[in-house]
Amino acid sequence: MRLPFAPVSPVELRPLAAPMLAVCLASMVACSSSNSTPAASPTGADPEPDAAVQDDSSVAQDASEADAPVDQHTMQDRMRETVSKLSETWKPRDYKHKENLEAAASWISQELASTGATVKDQTYTVDGTTYRNVIASYGPDTTSRVVLGAHYDVVQDVPGADDNASGVAGLLEVGRLLSKDSPSLRVELVAFTLEEPPYFATANMGSAVHAKSLSDGKVECKAMIALEMIGFYSEEAGSQTFPVSGMESIYGNVGNFVAVVGRTDQKTLVDGVRATMAAASGLRTEPLAAPSSMTGVDFSDHRSYWTYSWPAVMVTDTAFYRNTNYHKSTDTQEKLDFGKMELVVVGVHAAVKELASSR
Repeated sequence: MRLPFAPVSPVELRPLAAPMLAVCLASMVACSSSNSTPAASPTGADPEPDAAVQDDSSVAQDASEADAPVDQHTMQDRMRETVSKLSETWKPRDYKHKENLEAAASWISQELASTGATVKDQTYTVDGTTYRNVIASYGPDTTSRVVLGAHYDVVQDVPGADDNASGVAGLLEVGRLLSKDSPSLRVELVAFTLEEPPYFATANMGSAVHAKSLSDGKVECKAMIALEMIGFYSEEAGSQTFPVSGMESIYGNVGNFVAVVGRTDQKTLVDGVRATMAAASGLRTEPLAAPSSMTGVDFSDHRSYWTYSWPAVMVTDTAFYRNTNYHKSTDTQEKLDFGKMELVVVGVHAAVKELASSR
């Protein structure tokens, strides 16, 4: 996730707070009751009621048994291995350290191939250097598809455990779950390169290259979900901050939830993904449908798909609004909550399955 400047304080945003908060309140009526009355599912069907909050491991186990995925008891171990390799073995993995990016991409490719997916590289050249996205395909070769992505690069020389080794770990686990229950619609899992500066918000972002390739190939993207920092949680009061003063009255100030973030005009997808994730995992899952001008709403790879008017959302722990280790040397593995990451995987897998259940 890219932060172009220091997080904006409520004081700096005060001139914009009233209109922005008004828009958010209008688009997030379900927020305060989001864990008791689910919104419509991604496909428009009524979702099951959200599961009651339980112990993380028992909820994940119950969800896994219902969906019949791989052994959930080893998921956290695999995610720890993924985060360790990306944040420690191949550090740093920024655009200047091509050898580490290549090693990471090769390993991600092998892991995805081990699930039985069809895996290919999408290479492109920037300033004389070749970079690559790794694309894994599940299900039939339909012209309409669902995309789930996570970037594997970092900014400068930080470890990037949460940003975004956690997202890649989630991506790989969703791939393992999809391999057990093939979707009826093509699902592409994409590990993106070059999300971070200096290429953020340019045509050289890995996600921008991928989205353009779909458009050029006359492929319809039914929905896109970006996994952007899914590992940092806290039960401490005051651990959660927001871009606009007053949002704490809706969400509270405890950073113990995962968020589904998208544009106001794509609220249906935001609410649907949130409802499906919450029902499948039992994890507190909150929606934010807001203008893209609100700081952070477009700070990941989902923005690239908006260029083509495709619905796209970000699943996130809210990054610098909660994780003070963001873009620092302290963004390390021991800070992550792998129990909640497992629940995020269970929820995202359910949302992807729902989105890919019909054409």
